[in-house]
Amino acid sequence: MKAAKKALRRQLRQTRRALPATERAQAQAACNRTLKTFIRRGKNIAVYWAMGGELDLDDWVQAALKRGANVYLPYIEPRSLRLWFTPYPRKAQRAERKRGQSSLHVPQFRGKKIRAERLHKMLIPIVGIDRDGIRLGQGGGYYDCTLNACRTRRPQTVAVGFACQQIDRLPREAHDIRTDYFVSERGIQKF
Repeated sequence: MKAAKKALRRQLRQTRRALPATERAQAQAACNRTLKTFIRRGKNIAVYWAMGGELDLDDWVQAALKRGANVYLPYIEPRSLRLWFTPYPRKAQRAERKRGQSSLHVPQFRGKKIRAERLHKMLIPIVGIDRDGIRLGQGGGYYDCTLNACRTRRPQTVAVGFACQQIDRLPREAHDIRTDYFVSERGIQKF
């Protein structure tokens, strides 16, 4: 199972990297526009810090902040797979530290941390997603662990990526979560 997922990650990352720059820019703009339907004033919405070719959400974040949503970024606690979430940094706030062993260093920001149960929506990056909403991530298990730990309330999950990242069926394990939506340049798909 792990070998199959690893091979799919490699293949889907190559597919994502192969997107021509103009097509990628158009797809990102379309996704950021479509995602605006998920913005609600006063609601807590988690986003991700785009890296490694993931779809960039900068335009969406600015719109959400202007419309009065509370935007959060994941905070990776040392020696834990369960994420906390800290307020999206305003202006030029410097990262407290960077987390990660590889070339993908996730910036970690200071701020009052909340757990996923306090979020209304969570925009989640993907490496791949299937027709049933099962998500393939980077392989760390952070989002699966975080969402599976929700006891009182689970936020609505919105997988975000390019249409070329969707395949018919992914290999599945018991801990893999099903997302509620997938947003790509082709629009919103509900599961």
